[in-house]
Amino acid sequence: MVFGITTFTLIHVVLSLVGIVAGLVLAGNLAAGRRPERWAAVFLITTIGADVTGFGFPFVTFGPSHIIGVVSLVVLAAVIVAHYVKRFAGRWRATYAIGVVLATYFNVFVLVTQLFRRTPALIVAAPTQSEPPFALTQVLVLALFVWLGVSAVKGFRLAPASSGVPVGTHW
Repeated sequence: MVFGITTFTLIHVVLSLVGIVAGLVLAGNLAAGRRPERWAAVFLITTIGADVTGFGFPFVTFGPSHIIGVVSLVVLAAVIVAHYVKRFAGRWRATYAIGVVLATYFNVFVLVTQLFRRTPALIVAAPTQSEPPFALTQVLVLALFVWLGVSAVKGFRLAPASSGVPVGTHW
């Protein structure tokens, strides 16, 4: 145990947090017209790892977190196909950008939910997660990710095909 949590939980949390950071960096770079390959690899490895380890916790029923995990893995499969199979050809470019932002959003959605379940001040503010503070937080997070998604699609659509090159020429 580390910090009062099991090693498995710690691994899951670290994968989730690194995946969120990598996803935000990757999406921001896409919005700026750059394609950072290392951040893409870190994002995919950690986000897939977080999604898969999410199924390792004991559960009796298949819940909303499991549905988000399955949908996220499907989205990540599309991201992998767009990147490594289709090489961003045609609509796969937008599929990649949308998939990166969507998978990152799913992890942030779960993070906010867990924060409201485990942080004393947030538990008081929204004990059942049906109260306005929880709903408002999730709506604000969604709005930020919609903006990020639109920016990533626009920026990556205009970006040249080579890695790390800023926008400026059309391919």
